[in-house]
Amino acid sequence: MKILHLTPGSGGTFYCQNCLRDHLLIRALRRQGHDVLLAPLYLPMYGGAESAETEVPIFFGGISVYLREKMPFLRNMPDWMIQALDAPFLLRQAAKREGSTNASELGAMTLSMLKGPEGNQRQEFDRFVDWLKTQEKPDVIHISNALLLGFVPALRKTLGVPFVCSLQDEEPWVNAMGNPYAGLCWAAMAEQAKQVSRFVATSRWYADRMFVRMNLDPDRVRIVYPGVNMQETPPAFFSAEPPTIGYLSRLHPAQGFGDVIDAFITLKKEPALAALQLRATGGVTPADKPFVDAIEKRLETEGMLEAAVIQREFHAAPDAAFFGGLTVMSTPTADGEAFGMHIIEALSRGIPVVQPAVGAYPEILDGSGSGVLYDPKSKDSLADALRTILCDPEYARKLGQQGYEYACTHFSVERMAFEMASLYEEACA
Repeated sequence: MKILHLTPGSGGTFYCQNCLRDHLLIRALRRQGHDVLLAPLYLPMYGGAESAETEVPIFFGGISVYLREKMPFLRNMPDWMIQALDAPFLLRQAAKREGSTNASELGAMTLSMLKGPEGNQRQEFDRFVDWLKTQEKPDVIHISNALLLGFVPALRKTLGVPFVCSLQDEEPWVNAMGNPYAGLCWAAMAEQAKQVSRFVATSRWYADRMFVRMNLDPDRVRIVYPGVNMQETPPAFFSAEPPTIGYLSRLHPAQGFGDVIDAFITLKKEPALAALQLRATGGVTPADKPFVDAIEKRLETEGMLEAAVIQREFHAAPDAAFFGGLTVMSTPTADGEAFGMHIIEALSRGIPVVQPAVGAYPEILDGSGSGVLYDPKSKDSLADALRTILCDPEYARKLGQQGYEYACTHFSVERMAFEMASLYEEACA
């Protein structure tokens, strides 16, 4: 099957779950014999060992899209200007500043993109369609998230093929825009969704929310859990010394990094956990820098800075150097998420996890025996949950082994690709 996959790049400056999911899916589909053409949008793609190769140039470069929205006289740029603004170096610099431009400031541009060629990016839609006409026609087009639904009318008119659209984490981005743009964008997404054959949500919890948000017919929505590459050999379920807490996500309050720091300081003051270490990665944007500076100052005041490795620079998915020796991992996003790639990355390596009982986390962990869920409204509940694992090596080993076995069955990348290919065939039929 020939598949065109449209996905926005993150620039590789912070841990992007959607980018990682898309790369892993594309690579697995190719291994299974499918012809997948990856078309990156806005920014360069997530880098590292999991990257899916593509020779497609970036369309809708983030700088040119932003300028077209803000400066009407630039909505018909000469080709030389588009090529200059889409230069990889400039886009990488833009990606580094991404965190300083939040969703509330991009409402008008997001709405414009959802209007497709009827918005302010008509010139770029025309360029993209002209390029697609030079390529072999795909059997199906997969859109990475519902914020890209503005592509559907123009591409459907040009190619006449079915669309599949993933659903993951649109809600926090759109809701952060505030009024009037949040409501306008939800309405635009619901209207464009009528032309999509199938939607695929990363969890049942998120599918239920999107039924309401986008007025979706449940018969057109499927659940396909993301997957990761399982380790070639089963992990050694050893007791890490010194005990170490891992955190994997953007280093930002909304992702729970401050909560992890609170728990780490509380636990390290206990005699039984005096040797406790912390390892955190996921990227720091300019907007996050004051927050992380304050965290490090606090750790220094507590005399614990040397026990915490906080990696601000982020370029690619973490490897064995990050995961090796972790006792437990926690990325406690207070409001939950549509999934949690960091969870299954830990389970695939035999590392137990601690997460709040919100969002899709219970759906991932219930029945797996691979971690501990806690009540985020209860004071010190995160520290208490972490302590049960950190102070009981045998319990940690048991959770790690059960988590690895569960991940092999439920969260392998090959399973994800097989289920997605079946969904493509269903959409084509």
